[in-house]
Parts: sequence; structure tokens; C-alpha cells
Amino acid sequence: MKIPDRYKINTTSFHFYWTKGIGVSLLTKLPTTPDLAHAAQFIPLLYQYDKACDQLVEQLHLKIGFVKGQQLIRDYLRGRVIEADYVGLISEFMDTLPLEPEWLDRQKIEQGIKLSQRSGLTGLIVLRDYCLMGGYESSAINKPLIFTGALKKGAAKRLTETVTFWVDITANDALKKGGIGIEAILLTRCIHSFARLNILKHSGWNSDKWGIPLNTWDMLATNLGFSLVYLIGLKQMKFNLLNTEIDGIFHLWKYVGTLLGIPVDLLPDSEEEAIKSLYYWTMTQKEGDKDSVALAQALMEEPVNAAYPRSKFGRRLMREVHLYYNNYLLGAYSCALLGLEKTTIGKIAYFNILKNKKANSQILNDKVRQQQIRKGRKVHEGVKQIYLTYN
Repeated sequence: MKIPDRYKINTTSFHFYWTKGIGVSLLTKLPTTPDLAHAAQFIPLLYQYDKACDQLVEQLHLKIGFVKGQQLIRDYLRGRVIEADYVGLISEFMDTLPLEPEWLDRQKIEQGIKLSQRSGLTGLIVLRDYCLMGGYESSAINKPLIFTGALKKGAAKRLTETVTFWVDITANDALKKGGIGIEAILLTRCIHSFARLNILKHSGWNSDKWGIPLNTWDMLATNLGFSLVYLIGLKQMKFNLLNTEIDGIFHLWKYVGTLLGIPVDLLPDSEEEAIKSLYYWTMTQKEGDKDSVALAQALMEEPVNAAYPRSKFGRRLMREVHLYYNNYLLGAYSCALLGLEKTTIGKIAYFNILKNKKANSQILNDKVRQQQIRKGRKVHEGVKQIYLTYN
């Protein structure tokens, strides 16, 4: 079996997470700590990728241009007339999509979407300052970002894309036929294939060292970031979660994951399955490197370099607030590895955590919870608009 250099037992950040950090409490939910010898079964996934979408992008985007290719996908999904030469090509790809699998439970999808909406600003903070920043602790999963010039393009671009994607797929009815979420997922899938093909064709990518860019195992890890890690972050931020909401989040991201091209048998149905998957992936990751630090530093400075808030003081204050959440959610050990500073003024952000604790004491009251859902959704739409306007 071919084993890339990136595959090694982690002895730094992720090891600390599972032995001295929050991961300790996660492992107590399992009968036994997973045996890392079993992680070897996932090594082939480092060379597995989304062949169906790569074939589409090879014959569409790489021939007529990325922008035009994406527009043709949009037009097709919206029922517009497109050039006959491309109808069959896109239809063939669409036939591979499990839009209505037998296991799909629309009520669970709804629960997952409603929790996402209820999370409001806190949910976006968790995604940015915990899930996204924490992902930089692995040098391997972030290498495609380096090869596609993410540092030169700036952190704001990736944030805008991530926020827009997440807000779109968590809209009401987003994942029903013709919904904005389905479109967002398929366009993102094409972005992944376009990036992978260009990296392999036009860069010095070393597959023996890193595996295939945006491979299946890394895609699974990203999916876990939006589900399990997101839930862990919400709990740290004093969110009370209903069991139906937790089940809903895993079902939501199982469905999204399949549409993104991840094999369904890899996607967890429960928290316990997700914990095992996260353990196997994180504990076989090469530690962060200079690129990890550079990406983390770019995200740390993003508020200062952004065009919003308008005032320089407001932007610097935002930097400190995000730094506080980085330290609060990731912990001092991880922040030190990523070169993230400590902050004093940013501690004002703790008031938001106290606010969450108070608001979440009433979630069993359906009327209160529905109000939180509506309010949270407005916040998400407002933040998305800010990113699209100022970035």
C-alpha cells in the first residue's frame, strides 16, 4: 500500500487536543479509545478523489473557462436554456447525484438547518475562529490553499466563499429541488475539481508527499469541521443543544457530504461515529509548518485589512475580538503553535458568551427558540451581505 509522507502519528497539537484538551471529554463518549492501527484503512483515501466532477470540469470549465462553466451550471440548475453541446454533459453528471437517497430524512435536515440558523452570530464565530483557524494546525490539508495562491488572494476571499456557502445551504428549503443550497454545493464541488486539476497540471505538487489535493479523506475531515467540530464549538460558547438538533446536524452534513462527492459510507450518522473519524484523521496528521502559521497569521490580520468596519479603530477591535475567541476556543497550546497572540481588550467578547448562556436557558420554550431561529437567520443574511459588499 502506498503511504504518503504526510501520514504520521501526531505528537503536537492534535495529540495535545486528545490527551489534555477538549478531546479528552469526547473520548469518554466512546467505549474505548480508537486504535490508531485501524487508521491505516483510510490511507487509500488520500489518493481517492471526485472522478465524476473532475470529468465534468475537464470537459467544461477547462475548455470554455471557469467563469463561463460555472454560469452554465447555474443556468442548467435554474431551468434556463443552455447551449445544446453542454446539456448532455451536465445531465450526465447530474444523474450521478443522490438527490433523494432512501436514507434521507427531511425532518432531520430541517432540524439541522434550524440549529444552524439559531446559532446566529455565534455560529459564524465558531466556524471562523475555531473550525477554520483550527484546521490550519494540519500542514497537509492546507497545502492546496498554498498551491492555489490563497495567501496572495488574502484571507477575506476564503472567508467570503465559506460564509456564503454555509449561509446559502442553511437557508429555508435550501436543500430541496431548485434550492439555493443545492446550487451552492454543486458549484463548490466544481471549484474543488477545478483547483485539483490545475494543481496537478500546473504546479510542483508532490503526490508521494501530500497525496492527491482535496482528496476524499481530507474532504471528510472538512465535513467533520462543519458538523462535529461546529457542535463542540457551540457547546464551548455556552449553547445548549437539543438531541434532535444534534442528530439533525449530522444528518444535514451527511446529505451535503454526499452531494459534495464524499462516499456515503464514510459519513457519520452519530456523534460517536464522528468522534472516531475525527480521531483517526487528526492523530495521523503531520504537524503544522510555516505555511500553517502563514495562513493563521493572514486570518488573524484579516479584520485589520478588511474594508469593514469603516473605521480603523473598529477593524482593530474586531481583530482583538477574534483573537480572544481563538484563544478561548482553541486554547493556549494551539494558539502558540499557530503564532496567534493573546489579547486583553478582546476579552470584552466574553459578554457574548454570557449572553448565550442566558438565552439558551430557555430553548425548551418553542416560542423562544423560534424567535432565536428567525433572529439568527437575519444575522446570517446580514453578515453574508457585508462580506459580498466589502470583499
